[in-house]
Amino acid sequence: MRISKFFLAVATCAGLAACGDSFGEQALLGGGAGALGSAVLGADPFVGAAVGAAGNVLYCKTQKNCY
Repeated sequence: MRISKFFLAVATCAGLAACGDSFGEQALLGGGAGALGSAVLGADPFVGAAVGAAGNVLYCKTQKNCY
């Protein structure tokens, strides 16, 4: 069980590291990673998706190496 949670956590981090080319892709990738992360932690996946989408869009818009 611990190993599967580890792999889910790694997949979540990989999803958050991906920016996406458009605003929609950024929100979708961040939302998916946030929902997955909250599911791993046992939290509300809808809140995790909202936080992940907002966080990824904000990160991508403020970093110079993202499109």
